[in-house]
Order: sequence, then structure tokens, then C-alpha cells
Amino acid sequence: MDIYVVPCAAFGFLLGVISGLIPGLHVNTFATILLGASPAMMELGLSPYHVAVIILSASISQTFVDAIPTVFVGAPDSDTVLAVLPGHRLMLRGRGIEAVRLSAIGSAGSVLVALSLIPPLSWVFSSYYDLLMEWIWLILLSIALVMIMNERDIDPAPYKTMKRRAFALSVFITSGLLGIFAFETQDLISSPLGLEPDILLPLLSGIFGASSLILSIFSSTEMAEQRDTGFDLPAVPLMRSILLGGAAGSLVAWIPGVSPAVATMLTRLGRGTEDEDLSAREFLVSVSGVNTSCAVLSLVALFVISRPRSGAAAAINELIDLDAGQLHAMIVIATAVALVSYITTVWLAGIAGSLLSKIDYRNLSIFVLGALAMTAIIFTGAFGIFIFLISTLIGLVPHLAGIRKTHAMGVLMLPLIIYYLSG
Repeated sequence: MDIYVVPCAAFGFLLGVISGLIPGLHVNTFATILLGASPAMMELGLSPYHVAVIILSASISQTFVDAIPTVFVGAPDSDTVLAVLPGHRLMLRGRGIEAVRLSAIGSAGSVLVALSLIPPLSWVFSSYYDLLMEWIWLILLSIALVMIMNERDIDPAPYKTMKRRAFALSVFITSGLLGIFAFETQDLISSPLGLEPDILLPLLSGIFGASSLILSIFSSTEMAEQRDTGFDLPAVPLMRSILLGGAAGSLVAWIPGVSPAVATMLTRLGRGTEDEDLSAREFLVSVSGVNTSCAVLSLVALFVISRPRSGAAAAINELIDLDAGQLHAMIVIATAVALVSYITTVWLAGIAGSLLSKIDYRNLSIFVLGALAMTAIIFTGAFGIFIFLISTLIGLVPHLAGIRKTHAMGVLMLPLIIYYLSG
């Protein structure tokens, strides 16, 4: 490992921290920006490997720090949309710092899980990759069915539960049809500034971000004073959430089309809802674990099956022909960056909680809602804002119907089921 690697890793870490604090900026978008800037960096004397280290470090640190805007301002990217649900609720109760701390623990713990999974997953996917891809549609369909059947009413009357499940099915199908429409017409989106457009930005920021902000604005929601309460998640649920999040993240790293948000749904299969507070905190740990383990394992997938499964991995693939020695070195770098990112994220959460407690939450929600709409316009143009508006309306339905908002993940799951089923 030459003397330039550590400064490059540190520089990438800082870039990831900055990008993670920018609401709605996806790690894949940032990786593309860094790849575009790589010629300028190489003119300064850096090698393609050094630039790859910068991109890797940025992708790792961003998966930690992006929990802060997700929790405190309800502005997710496509990988953190599900963290809005429990994280925002904790924040409104004055426990936003705890929510970010749980997210950081999930990310840090998932790195260890990812490292332990490298040997078995490398063997499984190098040997049975094609067979697994034939049945991925069935896995996604099973997840959807379990999600809907787990929708129950506290009233023992059977028709109440049937009603909730009917609403859940309607939301899943409606959001899924929107997803199909959006993906089939995504050629219509274009950035007026010439940036790389991404149809997921208006789709998911509308369903999971804008809809929640609108409800906060019109319900006069107030942010409680943020206190660093630590966390009291018992050891067994904590370890279970870390393991499930890290394992689910492996799906994203190896299987094309499966997003972190969809993979996270695997961590909730068969789980009860008898303790909503405990379930919310476990969910936060798992969501973050999925994103960070994917960032690590996608590098391994690039080496084993020669297929990039993330924006960072694709950018690295453009720069270098990854060999075993480089892979081992980059895994060490990713682990070190993860450790520093955990400490930094917890520290920044305390600062954010202190600052945001002094801001009128309704005005903050209005500002962030406008920022999300502006981001959709900048990256996806007129058609993108049209998708943003429709997705926002669909995102309001679960709140009004009193069902879980995760059913709106049909926006990704239904198009994937149809795609894989049709071969």
C-alpha cells in the first residue's frame, strides 16, 4: 500500500460526508460525478487505483452520514427511503440522535457481517448464479404477499383486518403500476442542466419524502427538543437486526435490480408488531446495514462475477481491472473508513439535533419539500416533476388509510417481478 492511499481514502471519506449531508443526493449519482472528475484528478498525479480508492471511501462514508438528513428532515434518497418511517417518528419524539446512532451501529456492524459472508457468497454466486436468477421473481412475490398478510387490525373483527389488507394490496398494485409506467417512459426525463437523470429520484422522494412532509405541514407537527438518549435496544434484537441487514445487503450486491429498499423487506418477513417501538428501532438498524454491506460486497461481486452492482463498483470498474491484491487492500480501506464514519456520524448527529431543535419544524418541512421538488426538476425535468407529483399523492394513501407505508414499495417490486417473470 503506497503512501498516497491513506490521503486518498481520507479525501474520499470527507467527500462522502459532504454528499451524505446533502438531502436526496444518491451515492450512485455522486460516484458518477467523481468518475467524471477522474481525468482532472489523474492530471494531478494520481493513478486510476487512487481515484478508485477515493470513490470507494466516499461510497462507504455516505452510507453512514446520509442517515442524518433522512432522520432529521425526512429527505431520503432511494437507498434510505424506508428509514424515513421509523427514523422520522423517533425524531419527532426528541429521539433523532438515537435514530441516527442506531443507523450508524447497523452500518458498522454490517461491515463485519459482510466480511464474514465473502467466502460463502463468492462460492454460491460463482456456482449457482444463473439458477438463482431464474427464481428471483418468486422471492420478490413472496415478500409482497407476506407484507400484505402481515397487515392486521387491533380490532379482532375479521372484516377490519380484511379491509386493511385490501388497502395494502391496492397501494402495492397502484404504486407498482406507477413504477411500471415510470420505467417504461424514463426516456422522457432529462435534466435541464445536463446532469445524469434518475427516474428513482422523483418516484421515491415523492412517495416516501414529500408525502410525509405534506402531512407534517398540514398537521402542525412540532419537533421535540432533541436529546442524546443513547439507545436501549437489547443485545439479541440488535445482533439480529445487524445480521439480517448485512445478509439482505448481499442480495443487492449480487443480484441485479434488487434495491436496498426491497432487500430490507426481507429482514421483516414473519416478524410480529407487538412492540412497535422495538420494531422501529430494529428496522433502522437493518436498513442501514443493507446499504453499507452492499457497498462492501458489491466490490467482491465485481471481482468474482465481473458484474458491477452499484454506482461505485461501476465507476471503479471503469478505472481499474480489479485484481486479488487490490481487492484485499480495498476491503481493508473500506473497514477503516467504516470505523471513522461511525464516530463521525454520531458526532454530527449531536450537532444536527442541537441546531434543528431551534428551527420551526413547519418552516423546515416547507423548505425541504421545496428542495425535493427543485431537485426533481434539476435532475429529471418536467416529466420528472410530473412523476414526483403522482408519487406524492400515492404516498399519502397509506397515511390516510392507516396502513404501513412499506406497501408502497410495490413501485419497485412489481416492475421487478414482471421483469424477471417474463425472462
